[in-house]
Order: sequence, then C-alpha cells, then structure tokens
Amino acid sequence: MVYTVIMAGGIGSRFWPESRKARPKQFLNVLGEATLLQNTLARMQGLVPAERCYVVTHERYVTQTREQLPALPPDNIFAEPIARNTAPAIAFAAARLLEQDPDATMIVLPADHLIRNVAQFHAVLRVALEKAEEPGALVTIGITPTHPATGYGYVQINHSGDLDDEVLRTYPVRTFAEKPNIATAERFLDSGDFLWNSGMFIWRADSILAQMQKHLPDAYEAFAPLYEQHDFSDEAVQEAYQKSPRISIDYGVMERARQVYLVPGSFGWSDVGDWRAVYDLSEKDAHGNALRNQVIMHDASRCLVRAGDRLIVLVGIHDTVVVDTDDAVLVCHRDSTQQVKNVVEYLHAHQLDEYA
Repeated sequence: MVYTVIMAGGIGSRFWPESRKARPKQFLNVLGEATLLQNTLARMQGLVPAERCYVVTHERYVTQTREQLPALPPDNIFAEPIARNTAPAIAFAAARLLEQDPDATMIVLPADHLIRNVAQFHAVLRVALEKAEEPGALVTIGITPTHPATGYGYVQINHSGDLDDEVLRTYPVRTFAEKPNIATAERFLDSGDFLWNSGMFIWRADSILAQMQKHLPDAYEAFAPLYEQHDFSDEAVQEAYQKSPRISIDYGVMERARQVYLVPGSFGWSDVGDWRAVYDLSEKDAHGNALRNQVIMHDASRCLVRAGDRLIVLVGIHDTVVVDTDDAVLVCHRDSTQQVKNVVEYLHAHQLDEYA
C-alpha cells in the first residue's frame, strides 16, 4: 500500500505578518482560494485516496488541520508534542504506518509547495514508487533547474549530458549541496548534473527506519519502541520526541546513505518560500503590480500589495512588498523578502511574541 505523509509543522516566518505561530504559512491562501495545505492534499487525488493520506503537525495545529481537511479521517493527523525538524517527524510517521502495515510505502511531501502540472507530478511519483520498492532504496525528487537559484539546495546525480524530461527514470545520487552563492549556482547549472532539492521523498517505511538505525541511531532508538511495543500513547510519543535529536532528514540520513536515488521532474514547482515567490507566481496588472483587496497605485510599479480591511495607497513606490494585517504592516524591498524571518527572530528576542 502507498501512503502520503504531509509534513505541516513549520511556522513560515518569511511570510510574516500573515504567517504567525497561531496560524502559520501552510494554513494561508497565499495563492488562490485554497490554502497551501489544502492544495497539497488535493493534488494527491487520483494517486492516493484521502483515507491513506496523513498529516504530521504540531499538536497546537491539529484542530486547524481538521477544519481545513474535512475529507481526512481524524486519526490520520499525527500530533507532534515538540517541534524537532523533519527527521523525527518522518520517524514518527514511519513508525505509525509500519505498525499498521508492514509493507507501507511513504510519499513524504512538504505542505507548502505549489505544483502546476499535477499529471506530470503523478508520473514522476509513479517512477519513484517503483524504485522505492527495492530493499533499502531512498528516493527523492529533483527539480530541473530553470535558472541559477541561490535559495534552493542542490542534488548532484551520476549523469552526464542533458537530462531528457520526456523519459522519466531514476539516477543514483552523488552528493547534496547547500544553498550556493550565485557563482556556484551558475557552475551547477553549467555542469548539467545538479538539480534543485525539492524536499520530497519516497521510500518504504521499513527502509527509512533501517537507514535511520544505521545513520541516525538516536532518532531510531527514540521511535522504534513505539511500533515494537504497539504503544502510541501520548506519554510514549512525548518520551520519543524528548529523546530524539533535532535534525533534518537531509542532514541525518540522505547525505549519509548510499542507496539514494533521484527522479528529475519538471511540473511547475515552487516551494513558495517567501513573499518574492508569491509576487513571481501572482497575476499582475499592466504595471507589474500584484494586488489583493482595496489598493490604489499611483506612479507605482512591480509591487506586491496585500491589503487587509483598510485601503492601501502607494505613490511613487516601486519594487516593494506591502502586507497589511490587523496589528502589523510589513514594508520591504522585493529583493529583501528572505530577511523577513529576521523580524520574527527580533520579535522573540525582545519579548514581543504577541506579534510573532
């Protein structure tokens, strides 16, 4: 059986002031009418039914998740007592699935991606699922790069020459690379064997736990007792999370394991990482402005303006992001949106948590 596991525990600090601790990015409709979380579940229709889709999220977001995903059975929401990054979240989900299905195969997806060509996405997943059935195989999806992006991690595969998007296949992974500077990103593109790291994974539940046992034993030993003893009580889960290290699955396992494979994909992907990405993906007027709600623009261009309940007027402003909420307003240059996360850090450091 194939299962979808949606990771929805992040805060999305780059989307402040709309994204807050009480209502983070995945619950927002930053593009279109549906939220990012709702779109993530919806795009699995036709491949994995809702009853085999699961969400891993912090316990404070369980109610919001149920409200946004009424088609999801209530027991399909796995509540994390503590935020511990992606490796513990995946270990928890794998343990839960393995306890009920020894042959479970997992499609692990972040809750905050945009994918425009769902049919092509499904085709890539089917190729990845076939490879994931091999014992010990860990499969990821690499996005065929369209420009030398510095905001994404990269994955290098064993391949020479141009990739053929028309022929889907898996490639052995050589190495993972962190977010590069522009010169390194350009070199990656010129090489032809680097792809963007999508953060999507496909593997058998027993395969990822076996690789954790080898490469991330602290996390494995924290969560293995759950399915071995058939005990997923709140107390047992709390203890597992307290014992587990705070680490991503990329650092903890993927960069260390040998049986790692990649399927290249071109299906209109974006990780919607900040307000600049929202601007790039939004429809714009003749002056390059992407506007929401009541906005008046005079001699203003190339702006993203998201008004709240009041009128917003920009005069003589260009290349700017304006996001208005009830208690805070963000104004920043369109090229500085990655720095918005620093505002959230400042708010926490100065005990202004009511705004975070």
